[in-house]
Amino acid sequence: MGLHIIPYDTKINFVSKKNIIFAILIAVAVICLGSIFTKGFTYGIDFKGGLLLEIRTSGPADIGKLRSELSDLVQGEVTLQEFGSPNDVLIRVEQQPGGDAGQLVALNKIKAKLGTGVEYRKVESVGPKVSEDLIRNGIYAIIGALVAMLIYIWFRFEWQFGVCSLITLAHDALIVLGLFSIFGLEFNENAIIAVLITVTYSINDTVVIYDRIRENLRKFKKMTLANLINLSINETLSRTILTSTTTLLSLLGLYFFGGPVIAAFSLPIIVGILAGTISSITVSAPLLLHMHLREDNGLEKLSKG
Repeated sequence: MGLHIIPYDTKINFVSKKNIIFAILIAVAVICLGSIFTKGFTYGIDFKGGLLLEIRTSGPADIGKLRSELSDLVQGEVTLQEFGSPNDVLIRVEQQPGGDAGQLVALNKIKAKLGTGVEYRKVESVGPKVSEDLIRNGIYAIIGALVAMLIYIWFRFEWQFGVCSLITLAHDALIVLGLFSIFGLEFNENAIIAVLITVTYSINDTVVIYDRIRENLRKFKKMTLANLINLSINETLSRTILTSTTTLLSLLGLYFFGGPVIAAFSLPIIVGILAGTISSITVSAPLLLHMHLREDNGLEKLSKG
């Protein structure tokens, strides 16, 4: 017998609560959109250009002292993060005026201040053109992932399932993007990765529930669609919660014990998996009630296998 956190025969009526849940999630989506359009993102060096240095000092680095010293040398923001060990420091310097020449001047000033007792493990200069390409490619990656999953669900089930899954995935991606905007988290390449992980995880849970709906359509041909959706969600609830819980425990370990850099990467994924789990249970399947499945031949095809 498998492990069941939640009993297999639960009878939670998710469908009856769908309007309240939809209203809450729409409000959250509006808040996220409002923040994105009004406040925007705090772009990292990946997207706005600048200098990125990974250094290793001979002893534990004094982050506060280094930040104060380097901030006096260059224009704009300078951020320092310890990662890996107290000797490893990640330095990010905002794009300097004067193009490549300005960047080189800033880099030489930083190296002179740090002295010879520092090992440079990585030195990168990201220009505006590269940043624009990264932003564009990141947008293409997210849109491409959503469209690919829509096509997959469409062919595996029916178009109604594809539309519902796309709405759900778009909402999950929006929540992660909203997190970056509302709380001013640094928006860099890791943000794109977090969004892609979120939609991938969410579609996995959604497909499990859709598979159970398809199985139950074959078994209970006279059951109302609302009752059938409730039954399918409840039958897969333990599996969904167990999978999400084990994943979140691993991510929480990284967040609390992995250091600042790992924590900054883990937090959006934690929020994304929570959002994906909730939406898979409360949105993706109940939305099917608004797709007029009973009036469509697609339901007959699914019920006949």
